[in-house]
Amino acid sequence: MRNSQSDFHKKLLGKVGEKLAKKYLEKNGYKIISTNFKTKIGEIDIIAKIDEIIVFVEVKTRVNDDYGFPSEAVNKDKIRKYNLVATEFLQKNNFLDQECRFDVIEVENKKINHIINAFCV
Repeated sequence: MRNSQSDFHKKLLGKVGEKLAKKYLEKNGYKIISTNFKTKIGEIDIIAKIDEIIVFVEVKTRVNDDYGFPSEAVNKDKIRKYNLVATEFLQKNNFLDQECRFDVIEVENKKINHIINAFCV
């Protein structure tokens, strides 16, 4: 299998970043509702709640900035998919009347940068 070791490293790095992001959110008063919520369309890393707001969090982890800021990987296609997956989550859990937002948490060398309302859909 081509790139299997690289793919494994990326997955492991992503899981470490998600764990750090989850701890950061909990420390800052967020209640974690779900992690790795998957549909046929895609996945949302963390779904949390704060002040009656449902927060959909995309976690981007990097070891350096050779390829730009982690949040720059959240492109139009990813945003479109995030919207569809979030809508499915809201419908499935009867949260359609709930206020929500989309955040990005960048994890680089174990440092957290939380971008609140990172994008709109």
